[in-house]
Amino acid sequence: MSHLQPEIGAGDHRQGPADAPLQLVEYGDYQCSYCGEAYPAIKAAQQALGDKLAFVFRNFPLPDVHPQAQGAALAAEAAAQQGKFWEMHNALYEHQNQLDDQHLEGFAQRLGLDVERFKRDMQSQAAADKVEADFESGIRSGVNGTPSFFVNGQKFDGNWQGQGLLEFLQQQ
Repeated sequence: MSHLQPEIGAGDHRQGPADAPLQLVEYGDYQCSYCGEAYPAIKAAQQALGDKLAFVFRNFPLPDVHPQAQGAALAAEAAAQQGKFWEMHNALYEHQNQLDDQHLEGFAQRLGLDVERFKRDMQSQAAADKVEADFESGIRSGVNGTPSFFVNGQKFDGNWQGQGLLEFLQQQ
């Protein structure tokens, strides 16, 4: 059984209470179609479980398979530097077939970001370092594909599709 390494910390993007009894971590790739399928399943779990669930997203772009995944991850981190990580995260998954730079800048504009700063931040060492740190933590945690989920620090290898993830979380 693989364990999450490192554990959830201050540098993570989290939705929900830090002390929630259920801690769900996803290693995801914004261009991965399976991650796109997991996105509404996670939203459903968040809605159903409310404050019982904290959700953390960590970047795990696979550029050999998904050439726009790295840029999308950098866009999410650039948006995070203006306090809009989750808004960009949602836009990326809701428009997975539009991850080129022109669309990323359009998302930034629609989210009310300073677009020039966003473009600089996408090129920043801080954004690159965060994506790399997430990816490296995935490798240490035994991630070998996306999406990969961890529930309360343990790798979840069950069926996450449809209601599978929610049903598993409700049984915990």
